[in-house]
Amino acid sequence: MAAGAGSGAQFVDRVVVHAAAGKGGNGCASIHREKFKPLGGPDGANGGRGGDVVLVVDSGAASLLEYHRRPHRKAGNGRPGQGGHRTGADGVDVVLAVPDGTVVKEGDRVLADLVGEGTRFVVARGGHGGLGNAALATAKRKAPGFALLGEPGDERDVVLELKSVADVALVGFPSAGKSSLIAALSAAKPKIADYPFTTLIPNLGVVSAGDTTFTVADVPGLIEGASEGRGLGLDFLRHIERSSTLAHVLDCATMEPGRDPVSDFDVIERELQAYDRVLGDRPLSDRPRIVVLNKVDVPDGRELAEMVRPEFEARGLRVFEVSAATHEGLRELSFAMAAMVAEYRASLPPAEPTRLVIRPEPVGDGADFEIRDLGDNTYLITGAKPVRWLRQTDFANEEAVGYLGDRLARLGVEDALGEAGASAGATVLIGTLDDSVVFDWEPEVPAGDVAPGPRGTDRRLDGYR
Repeated sequence: MAAGAGSGAQFVDRVVVHAAAGKGGNGCASIHREKFKPLGGPDGANGGRGGDVVLVVDSGAASLLEYHRRPHRKAGNGRPGQGGHRTGADGVDVVLAVPDGTVVKEGDRVLADLVGEGTRFVVARGGHGGLGNAALATAKRKAPGFALLGEPGDERDVVLELKSVADVALVGFPSAGKSSLIAALSAAKPKIADYPFTTLIPNLGVVSAGDTTFTVADVPGLIEGASEGRGLGLDFLRHIERSSTLAHVLDCATMEPGRDPVSDFDVIERELQAYDRVLGDRPLSDRPRIVVLNKVDVPDGRELAEMVRPEFEARGLRVFEVSAATHEGLRELSFAMAAMVAEYRASLPPAEPTRLVIRPEPVGDGADFEIRDLGDNTYLITGAKPVRWLRQTDFANEEAVGYLGDRLARLGVEDALGEAGASAGATVLIGTLDDSVVFDWEPEVPAGDVAPGPRGTDRRLDGYR
């Protein structure tokens, strides 16, 4: 969501980023050569890994505007390996600075909640570099005539949502004086004007009261129906999700017909309760709140504040009569906020370093691969290892194809095909129905780490070219 054109610098708190990590460099197939020693050992080195796309919390980032303007981000590719055991250089990482409180989503799934300066999350991981033939040599395959290809990097579209990290959220109707109040309480300098929706971005201010320092957020745009998407409210409600304390800022000098502090309070409370449905264990309706009767510097405002104060106190709420213009009552208000924030902080468990837990998604019941019978002697093989090995294989090189067959056999694919009922000549697809490599299965072709023949060839494939 971006602020309107009249608001100066844009504020963006929700973007879609298209992140593409770098491809791994290909391995090198090279043979060491010296004078009077034309065929030495293999000396082809591995390719470099592809660069990652990394999100990092940076206090200097206030908005997601940069990614609204440039949503496509790509990391560098790894360089290929070279002869003489010279490993390819790694691809350059792309590091994206995001504000504190950025949530990373893929569809409806939350991938990471980035809170705390320096917190990092790899949103797209670069592909591994391919092994060179020096790393593939064995006792029977002393000088491989092939190398493995580098793997492609991750590509994913993620949603970044900013949720302000503030201790106290100021909520209330447009023009209730929230921006003026936050400017008076702190050193923040929000743009202020006397018309509805003057604030199109959440303003943050730092307030000190005694030994307690806390942040205050001015959350704009709440009107009746905000939780259902009316006005700007739904876009900004998420900015108060992290706040421990809510302060209702009520306009005691409004000239709009049909409005008064009590009815305004009730409308905003209904919207906050309606928004609880999207929150987890800490709904907004459960958080401590105070009432701030603003604009008592206006004679009619002071009279109205004195009239409605008993109504709020009868509901068990603490009430403060203040004026952002003259600073009346602000010291008492700031110390009351500080006490509520300190009480909440004291209730929290000891802080632990931010951790990001990666949970790999298992294939089926945890097996390395699965075989699906598609009928008519056709079988689909899925699984991370077979698909990864396909990507590493240079199909223009017979020896590389034979090596792939050996790897699949060692994994148990040959035996599993037989147990699944496959017969000679079966069509085997590896990958997905929409994206796969097709093979003809010939069970009589021997598998295993055998001497394949001249470099780059495999005698076992002579009859199947």
